[in-house]
Amino acid sequence: MDIRIKRIYEEPARDDGYRLLVDRLWPRGVSKESAHIDEWMKEMGPSNELRKWFGHEPPKYPEFKKRYEKELHAAAPLLEHIRSLAKKHRVTLLYSAHDEEHNQAVVLREVLLGK
Repeated sequence: MDIRIKRIYEEPARDDGYRLLVDRLWPRGVSKESAHIDEWMKEMGPSNELRKWFGHEPPKYPEFKKRYEKELHAAAPLLEHIRSLAKKHRVTLLYSAHDEEHNQAVVLREVLLGK
């Protein structure tokens, strides 16, 4: 499976494949037209409670990852939907966080790939 991650604020590219937004909230300053997404799976974003608790603080990332993985495993049909897409063509998981190493798309990709 070819699953990549990319900030929604980066220019869309032809080789992005299926562009899947995985934020619970729509990204600030991005119009729906300029986003060029194929699907918005807001349910794949962390719960509001977890998102607020994490606050994108890197020291909290290990605990955030555990809690988010638990939420993801409860959403097995949605994970399977993404896996089925990724078996057909490249999928790019789009996110809006500034931190490219400590965000939900990184965790989601690892879960999807079984890492």
